[in-house]
Amino acid sequence: MIIFDARRVKAYERLKELAALCGRDEAYREELWEELLKDAGLMGAFMYYLDEKSLYDGVSCEGYGLTDVYFYQLRRFDVSKDIGKNSPECAKDALVLDSFLFMARMKREPEKYVRLLDSGPGMDVF
Repeated sequence: MIIFDARRVKAYERLKELAALCGRDEAYREELWEELLKDAGLMGAFMYYLDEKSLYDGVSCEGYGLTDVYFYQLRRFDVSKDIGKNSPECAKDALVLDSFLFMARMKREPEKYVRLLDSGPGMDVF
């Protein structure tokens, strides 16, 4: 008997669409997909995002959830644009994809990524 998980196929198709929309290349997309496949909790949170357009904070690492990582990404974008606030040109879906990849990497190397989160998105980080 073969069990086929159609939700994963749909999630991958949506990831391809989102990555293209956000200007992310195939290597980025495939790295993120591999990370999602390795971590059932992160995959579930990604599927939740696709369904609800909202982050699920049931996935965390060292006390940081996906929402924390998202706001870190958002502040980092604001600082890089030197505007201090969120502008209309900010691609929220891109920040979400970056947040999922950041969380996956943080789970592998928590010290490195917690240090980034703790230090904030100051100009010295770039």
